[in-house]
Amino acid sequence: MVDKVTLDGLRIARPDVERKSRVPLILVTATIIVTAVVIALVLTRGSGKGVRVAPAKAIASQARGAVLNASGYVTARRQATVSSKVTGKVIDIYIEEGMHVKQGQELARLDSSIVSRGLAVAQAEAAAAKSALEETRVRIREAQIDYDRAAHLAQSEVGSRSDLDHARAQLEANRARLSAQGDQLASAQRQVDLQRQNVEDAIIRAPFDGVVVSKDAQPGEMISPVSAGGGFTRTGICTIVDMASLEIEVDVNEAYINRVHPNQQVEAVLDAYPDWKIPAHVITAVPTADRQKATVKVRIAFDQKDARILPDMGVKTSFITNEPAAAASQQMEIPKSGVRHDGDQDIVFVVKDDKAERRAVRVLSAEGDNARLASGVSDGESVIIEGPPDLKDGDRVKVKK
Repeated sequence: MVDKVTLDGLRIARPDVERKSRVPLILVTATIIVTAVVIALVLTRGSGKGVRVAPAKAIASQARGAVLNASGYVTARRQATVSSKVTGKVIDIYIEEGMHVKQGQELARLDSSIVSRGLAVAQAEAAAAKSALEETRVRIREAQIDYDRAAHLAQSEVGSRSDLDHARAQLEANRARLSAQGDQLASAQRQVDLQRQNVEDAIIRAPFDGVVVSKDAQPGEMISPVSAGGGFTRTGICTIVDMASLEIEVDVNEAYINRVHPNQQVEAVLDAYPDWKIPAHVITAVPTADRQKATVKVRIAFDQKDARILPDMGVKTSFITNEPAAAASQQMEIPKSGVRHDGDQDIVFVVKDDKAERRAVRVLSAEGDNARLASGVSDGESVIIEGPPDLKDGDRVKVKK
């Protein structure tokens, strides 16, 4: 039997052959890796900047010759929360929500028991002053007779000068008393007028024709023209809206406010009635801007009033121009993120032959997530909506899926 040492001595050692067989394998692997890196670099360098695109879509114009669209709300130019002039307890209320009221109509009454008694006292004082005045007039006539008699006797040298002087003094005193009592009567009449006004103030009346939109107090509650007494005192009886004063207020981006002018024709559509187009016109653009929203408030008047138009309704408006309306094929809708600004010019980038092509556009409106263009792109063109901020005309781009 051959031992293990003898067998090991018979084994043929081939270290050089194994080492030589590994060298070509390493070279092949390295070559493949380098080739892949080079190909990746070439492909990456030639692909351009990554962008996302969206197709431009042709749409029909919302209104003839519309140059600007904006959203806003119906507002009441004349609206009032009706309160009282004095603090008091509500006794009666004569209105409900939705009721039409006329100017001067009674809406509610306050407790007037105290001021009514004050009026009665003032009227009694005025009556007493008038009676005293009449008494003084009688005394003046008597004093005049005494004076005439004393003067005749003095002239005939029958009466003394002292009697004449005394009669003259009595007459002048009564005349002075009459003047003072006349002033007292006038003061008493002013007090009567004041107390009568206090009684009248206990009656709350409508300041103008309108519709009651809210009822804010009930009989038995306290009401005050100022906030007093904590949460137990009301500051108003109801809120009245003059429906004839309804108008529209919209916020227009300050970049497009130059497209708005007074008396410009407007087409309004209420959110509640999307198929109802209401003719309107611009009243004015409020001469101040909102720095937070970069908008200018525009007031719009309805050409036709209708009971369906209510305060605080949402409304969309289209500002009309006298120029002919752009054809439907010329108005395109794209995502608003695709519009860029270069100074005062609005631009977009369109992908053409794998390159970014710069286009100047005219933006008609930018509501929600979409922008409406009057020119610059054609239907179906791929507009870049997401890409590097330094994108330039002619840059090679790669559309991301």
